[in-house]
Order: sequence, then C-alpha cells, then structure tokens
Amino acid sequence: MEESLVKQPLISNDAVVLGLLVVILALVFRTSASQRPFFKKFYSIVPSLLLCYFLPSILNSLNIISGAQSHLYEMASMYLLPASLVLFTLSLDLKEIWKLRHKAGLMFLTGTLGIVIGGPLAVLLVSLFSPETVGGAGPEAVWRGLATIAGSWIGGGANQAAMYRVFEPSAELYSAMIAVDVIVANIWLAFLLYGAGISKRMDRLFRADASAVEKLKHKMEVYQQNTLRMPKLPDTMQIVAVGLGLTGLAHFLSGIIVPWINENAPYLDKFSLTSGFFWLVVLATTFGMLLSLTRLRDLEGAGASRIGSVFLYVLIATIGMQMDVLAIFDNPGLFLVGLIWILIHALLLIVVGRLARAPFFFLAVGSQANVGGAASAPIVAAAFHPSLAPVGVLLAVLGYALGTYGGYFCALLMQQAAP
Repeated sequence: MEESLVKQPLISNDAVVLGLLVVILALVFRTSASQRPFFKKFYSIVPSLLLCYFLPSILNSLNIISGAQSHLYEMASMYLLPASLVLFTLSLDLKEIWKLRHKAGLMFLTGTLGIVIGGPLAVLLVSLFSPETVGGAGPEAVWRGLATIAGSWIGGGANQAAMYRVFEPSAELYSAMIAVDVIVANIWLAFLLYGAGISKRMDRLFRADASAVEKLKHKMEVYQQNTLRMPKLPDTMQIVAVGLGLTGLAHFLSGIIVPWINENAPYLDKFSLTSGFFWLVVLATTFGMLLSLTRLRDLEGAGASRIGSVFLYVLIATIGMQMDVLAIFDNPGLFLVGLIWILIHALLLIVVGRLARAPFFFLAVGSQANVGGAASAPIVAAAFHPSLAPVGVLLAVLGYALGTYGGYFCALLMQQAAP
C-alpha cells in the first residue's frame, strides 16, 4: 500500500494534466517568439520543439504528473495524430515528395540495418565486462527480452508484440524491456528534435545537398502565401471537420478491416496488417492525399496545417510525459545495452549520411521511422516542415512491413552473441 502511495503523482486528473501541458506549450511558443535578448539567445541554442517534449518529461520524472497512469497519450495518438496527418497532407505535392524517395529510402534501410546489427554488437560488448547483464536461461534469457525491443525499433508496437509471442520472455523481463525501449527511444527522439531545430547547421556538417528538401519546403510556403486568407469561423470549422471527421471514418473502417483480416487472412499478422493503429495511420494519410487532389486543398490558406500543428504539439507533449529518466537507475545494465545499441544505429546513419551527402532530414526521419514508428516519425518530419510529415508516415509504414522479419533475424543474432 505504501509503495502505491509513493508512486501516486501530485496531479492525477487528466483534465488538469491536459490544461498544464497546453499552458506549457503556449509559454514555450510565446517566449520563442519574444524579441527579448535573453529568449532570442536561449532559443538559438535550445529549439522550442525540444522544450515541448522535454518539460513534460521533467514533470513525469519528478512524479508531478504520470505518463504511465494518464490516458492522454492514447487520446492524442488515436485522435489527434490521425487528424493532424489528414491536415498536413491536405495540400501535399505528390510529385515533389516522390523526388525524395532515393535518399529517404537509403537512410531508412541504413537505420534498419543499424538496429539489426546494433543489438548483437551491444550484447557482445556488454558481455565482455558484465556477462550476467546479458545472460540468463530459458524465459529469463535477456536476448529474448531484447528481441521485443528489436521488433519495436524496426516496426512498432505490433511487431514488438509479435516478438513477445515468438520468443516468450518472462513477464518480469518483458516489463524491464518496455522501460528500456521507452526511455532509450525517447532520449534518442530528444536528440533528433534538437537536430531538427538546427538542421541547417547539421546539413553543413554533413556537407549535404538539401536542395530537394528545400525546394519542397519553398513550394509549400509559396502555396501557403498564395492561398493565405483571414480565416473565418466557417473555415476553421471546416478544417476541424475534415481532420476529425476523416479520423472518425478511419476508425470506422479500421474497425471493419482488422476483424476481417483476423478471420480471413490471419497470416498477414506478420506484416502488422492486423494492427488497428497501422490502418488508422494509413487511412488518415490516404484520405489527406486524396483530398490534396480536390479544391479542399485550398483550406491550407485558412490554416489547415497550423491547426494540424496544434494537434501534433499536444501529442509531442504527451509523448514527453511518457519518459521517466530516473527509471534508468532501476536496471542500469540493461539501459547500457540499449544506449550502446542506439549509438551503433546512430553512428551507422551518420557515416552513410555523410558519404551520401544526405540532408539531416533523411537521417532523422529514416531513424525515427524505425525506432519510433508511425506515432513519432511524422512528428520528426513535421519538425522540419509540416508538408514533410507524409514522408515520415510512408517510411514508418515500410517499417511495419519489415519489423517482424528484421526483429526475428536480430533476435537470432543476439542469441548467438549472448554468453
């Protein structure tokens, strides 16, 4: 009883927590737009996007709020994320997006390879000085638990669940692995969001040719300027109706599609096609892409992507409140394995990105499409420009398809590397 009281957060009412998160977002954007020298200097060093993510994580770590007990992330990912994807893709330029495919694909597959080889290398390195950390036998074998992280970091939650069913780690080991997965992945996400805020400096470091990305961003900005108008209440209501209405339709259709696949083609589970969230993201993006071929794309001039950004930043704040950095001290050995693993993934991306002169955008989105999946890859892409969010979605969908295969192969390699 005492333990449960200690873990009870100071604020447990989700309505209060949501209000607090939105106030934090408003303060960040208000101060980031300030002309005061202190704030201008501060935000030249710390991107505003990173604060939107990091400040809620501090509140969670201090037990002021609890991401584990709150239902806000579920709400934001199931309702606000699909709505934002519809609104971001509303004015999509498919021809320009298609031109990004080569380097986007290269960096995505490099990220996948980094996860596949990073896991066994991390196990091998840690076994040299702490074999007990990556040892164990039967259901307690650490490599079995790490297999679930491999599924998560190549595909997503559905692939993680598949690896859990295949390798069957113990419940206690699986719980520890979920903590490693969430904390390490969120620390890496923080680095990517920071890099997005200084992307031009990162591109200079990579000696990257960012012309294709810049051209798309410029075309979208010109389109926004040409269609810009003072939004009236009917415009705003129409934007919200399109975003949330099509999100409702996506939920309705995914509720039909998933049971049908489960009943008639259960073998498609290995491609994550039995995941409701997978279909939710795919359908929302598809709806937005179809609307970009109609006159509704002119809603961009009334602020469609701006309202989509509001939805997305609320999601970012709820993702931030999932991270408890103090949990690292509960099982430091396993977290060390996770940190080495993600470091190998990052180093491979940096080497290939430098050789290919790929813009930092492709590194960040290619990585997050693996490690974060459909929930956060669009966030990282939209951090560069709202029009780029579909690139994150498309790569994340590819990750869903590869996640089970890549995770399984990585697990077999970790089994060989384990002492």
